[in-house]
Amino acid sequence: MLNLQRRAAVTPRQLDEGLAALGLDGSQQLIVHASLKSFGHLEGGARTVVDALGARAATVVAPAFTYATLLNRPTSTVHARFHRGSRVSRDIGKVAQELVERPEARRSFHPTLSFIALGQEAQRVTAAQSLNSPYQPVGALYDLDGYALLMGVDFGSNTTIHYGEHLAGVPLLTRYVPLDDQVLPTAFPNCSSDFDNLAPELRLKMRSVQVGQATLRLYRVRDLVDTTVSFLQRDPEGLLCTHRTCRCQEVRQRIRQEGLTPRPHVPSL
Repeated sequence: MLNLQRRAAVTPRQLDEGLAALGLDGSQQLIVHASLKSFGHLEGGARTVVDALGARAATVVAPAFTYATLLNRPTSTVHARFHRGSRVSRDIGKVAQELVERPEARRSFHPTLSFIALGQEAQRVTAAQSLNSPYQPVGALYDLDGYALLMGVDFGSNTTIHYGEHLAGVPLLTRYVPLDDQVLPTAFPNCSSDFDNLAPELRLKMRSVQVGQATLRLYRVRDLVDTTVSFLQRDPEGLLCTHRTCRCQEVRQRIRQEGLTPRPHVPSL
């Protein structure tokens, strides 16, 4: 029998109370990954999330990736150009798009792997990015002793881990992006399908709360990054998926040939 009873909507006040229960008091620098569907029904949708986070964090950051700009070869046809208002890819989510639509938010320059930031340290976080280290905004949050908030998503959405892979020395692939009327190479990581392998390592370093049907989990960025590095030192292939056609297989082959070459953390200015 179908259950046609509609669940009660999650209110902005309930979301704020959940964020408060996590210890967010307006002073933290925060990177967020969110699934609106996970709440069931949230009054106000993405706008409510961004407003609530803006009241409970000094800086709110999110990946604002635009995968349509990514090229596999420098001679590939450019089908999409990036600009400040480019829509984020659908699988990145509506919260990131809401941030992009806030005119006061700052967006980093990367045509494929941009970050969007709102608040106190938005300029510092977005300015940290480079083509050789596209996840360096996470490095800026590391310096700021920031936090990563997962709102109804698993570790497959946790981009902070990619910065840990970078420091651990996981080989990065080369892809290409259109930038300033050129097509330039950029570092590009393996996929994140098996990032949940890291979750048990961080169970004791997490705060969590239930809001509606969504589980909100809060981690220190430093814990995520440092735990990723130590995990990969023990198991260099431990975060690579096993799908035969995935780019993870190219990374796996390079690890077996080259090993890991750790990279230094470059502090943000």
